[in-house]
Amino acid sequence: MKRVERISETEVIAEFLRNEFYQSDFHRDRDKFERIVLNPDFTDELENAVRRALLFRRRGHMWRELPADTEWWRIQLEPQDVERIRVFPRAHWRKIGDGNFQLTEIARRIRGNHFNGSVRDFVSKIQALSYRLRQENDNSAVLLIGIDENYPLTILEGNHRVCAALLASPEHLCRQFRVLVGFSPHMRNSCWYETNWQTLWHYLKNRVRNFDNREADVALARALVSARAPAVVASAPDVSAESAAFESKQAS
Repeated sequence: MKRVERISETEVIAEFLRNEFYQSDFHRDRDKFERIVLNPDFTDELENAVRRALLFRRRGHMWRELPADTEWWRIQLEPQDVERIRVFPRAHWRKIGDGNFQLTEIARRIRGNHFNGSVRDFVSKIQALSYRLRQENDNSAVLLIGIDENYPLTILEGNHRVCAALLASPEHLCRQFRVLVGFSPHMRNSCWYETNWQTLWHYLKNRVRNFDNREADVALARALVSARAPAVVASAPDVSAESAAFESKQAS
């Protein structure tokens, strides 16, 4: 694994949102914000705040569980790195992995395709994506998290694409995508990396706390956006205030 360049959190959020923007959560905002999602200007703090708020609508619960000292890097994967990648055990991945969530094991089980019902349909979609990726280059970003280059990596965003590419070959996976990895010596404190009762309890407390403080957070975001303070990038859990400020800017 080779670290290619350091990436700002703002850029990673933009990539995450770009990959999520097809979801129904964003239907009502598609016309209004599509331009800044597909063509981000990272020098514009208001745009950055809007993208963060949009992402947090759907994935705030995930982002808040990453350590504050997470550093993001674009890396170049090598075939031997594939053995250390794992998927997060959620939804259909739990049934496919059956307790083993190493990416190579997931791919092996998918090749066997001895599944039924909705899991079989899910696996068929992964296989169809794999055939497409063998025919065309995909330059989209996938997000992984880990402690450093010597420890396992967990896929934060991009399970389907990464697994589909591996079905072709490890070398094919290493040629596809822009791989962005968040490194932190405290990554074991995140339930997305290390799933245990302690990290899940921390996650649950955060979900409850952020739900209770939602209105206060929105009021704070409005004040920060109105002042166009740099700290806005660290807030913005809801898109309403940022949307109003963004529309005002567009009209001026």
